[in-house]
Amino acid sequence: MQSSAKPDYGIDAPGVVRNLFVIGVLLLVLGYLFPVIRIGPVVFLWKSGALVTGTLCLIEGVLMVVYARHGKFLHRDRMLGMVDWKGNESVLDVGTGRGLLMIGAAKKLTTGKAVGIDIWSTKDLSGNAMEKTLQNAEIEGVRGKIDVQSGDASAMKFPDASFDVVLSNLCIHNIPTRAGRDQACREIVRVLKPGGKAIISDFIKTRDYVKAFTAAGAATSRTGLDFLRTFPPLRIVEVQKPGQSG
Repeated sequence: MQSSAKPDYGIDAPGVVRNLFVIGVLLLVLGYLFPVIRIGPVVFLWKSGALVTGTLCLIEGVLMVVYARHGKFLHRDRMLGMVDWKGNESVLDVGTGRGLLMIGAAKKLTTGKAVGIDIWSTKDLSGNAMEKTLQNAEIEGVRGKIDVQSGDASAMKFPDASFDVVLSNLCIHNIPTRAGRDQACREIVRVLKPGGKAIISDFIKTRDYVKAFTAAGAATSRTGLDFLRTFPPLRIVEVQKPGQSG
């Protein structure tokens, strides 16, 4: 039985959102208060530039909040819709955060199970903590269908061919090196069962992901940018591991 409480999936990149609002307001205020700046004999007429830049910062901040509160649910549904669910799948959500994808997948399952791993960085998601993820799963009525663990995307502890489906959104780009991101892609292919599918979404580096997945032997395709549901606009990389699915 589901709880009457509402799940909270947090704000993505909260520091970026805060900075956009702070810089936007600061530029607007400075643009109005100091339309002209004189440095020695040089006069800078910077009001219009400050106002335009400040307004753009505020708009970007608002769009990121709108995505976090509404758009990412539409994006989750789009990602999950790319899987032909049978209900018995074993699912891995890489960089699960507060469980949006993992819990969405768990709702598709009957006898299957969804596992989420994360390093729990609050820089990447507000309130990012295992207990918050478990609380969301409890509220959504899928606590018995999920398992949440601490884990590194580039060094997973799962055996080869453990999962029918691997999901990940806005995770892999946080790995600081190209070598680390490529290793995460190889790990995703490794833990997929033959015939399994990975659905990976991000706003940058997706061309590199395609190369890494392809080099690991998987069939890979990439969508265009989604300007309607996501901000920053996201792409989806679809990965199919060769072999016959169970």
